[in-house]
Amino acid sequence: MYTIQNAYLKVTINEKGATLWSVQDNSGHEYLWQGDPQYWVNRAPNLFPYIGRMTEGKYTLNGNTYEMNIHGFARDMVFEAEQISEQHIAFSIHDTEETYCQYPYKFVFSVIYRLEETKIIMSYDVKNKDDKKMYFGVGGHPGFYVPMDEDTKFEEWYLEFETKQDVKRVEMSENVLVTERLLDYPLESGMKLPLEHHLFDNDAIVLTNVSPCVTLKSDKSYRAIRVEYPDMPYVGFWHMPKTDAPYVCIEPWSSLPSREGIVEDLETQPDLISLDGKCDYKNEWSIEIIF
Repeated sequence: MYTIQNAYLKVTINEKGATLWSVQDNSGHEYLWQGDPQYWVNRAPNLFPYIGRMTEGKYTLNGNTYEMNIHGFARDMVFEAEQISEQHIAFSIHDTEETYCQYPYKFVFSVIYRLEETKIIMSYDVKNKDDKKMYFGVGGHPGFYVPMDEDTKFEEWYLEFETKQDVKRVEMSENVLVTERLLDYPLESGMKLPLEHHLFDNDAIVLTNVSPCVTLKSDKSYRAIRVEYPDMPYVGFWHMPKTDAPYVCIEPWSSLPSREGIVEDLETQPDLISLDGKCDYKNEWSIEIIF
């Protein structure tokens, strides 16, 4: 485990998956879901090189077929850590013989954390070491306690976007794969999604055409969490389906899962990032703790 901290926050990160493990304010109050196996054993996996599920658990590339588990393999790998300062740390993995079996590219994937007052800024950096073009997705999956205070209820919390927009929901099949339909998804007052456990009975709510900032908050609490994702076109909200799980995940995504009934070819899947050989990619997003 590694820790970065300042006068406002203490943040612990596990080198397995470069995963956020704890986010506490200066009073010791915990905001990050702590992995209760009754609901969900994970906490905040980093998603690379794929987001979500693949049809039949596989994809094709250059005439070859590869298998990959949900959300890619980075979350299960042990990252190398470089403690740059008390408030800044970088983790990285690279291609191995094991990754070639799932993903035939030479790469470096880095997850970098730094603190700026009450904000945790995360950077996903991808380096394509190959000469050929590389296709991938990146995303976050942090879970946050809801309610954040013992004297409030889950249903007294809501997600609020920064601006009003014509929000669309990405329709998913029963297998949680993309149907290629975008559905109107009206929000309360055009900006607000009140939380109820049944919202997640059919798995994640994935939205697009939304403002690049959302705040988890309650009118009965001074605590809140603000997530900004300026370069992520999708954001998902989730907790374990058909439960009363006391958390919500806020998931900024660069791309979507596979389409229902299609074993995707990485070269033709519509929304994947394509990175030319010997080039670098960076995507930065943040979590701000308000207390």
